[in-house]
Amino acid sequence: MKKTPTPTTSNHTSSLNSDLPIIRIVSEEEEMHVKLELEMEDTTRNMLVKIGKEVATDEDYVEIAVRAGLKHGISSDK
Repeated sequence: MKKTPTPTTSNHTSSLNSDLPIIRIVSEEEEMHVKLELEMEDTTRNMLVKIGKEVATDEDYVEIAVRAGLKHGISSDK
């Protein structure tokens, strides 16, 4: 049975509200970005999550955290 993925939300406000040291942007690179809405079996999703966790780099985690912080900052300013 195929399921349509539902957006997940997580509450990382305690992590995002912590005082971080200054972060400087030292370069910028334009990238093409396409967001796909995928439909798949739960077992397939679980396999992809496992693979993603195996290949993710520290830089991938940093980018995720920065995006989450920016989104949090924007939503809390509204």
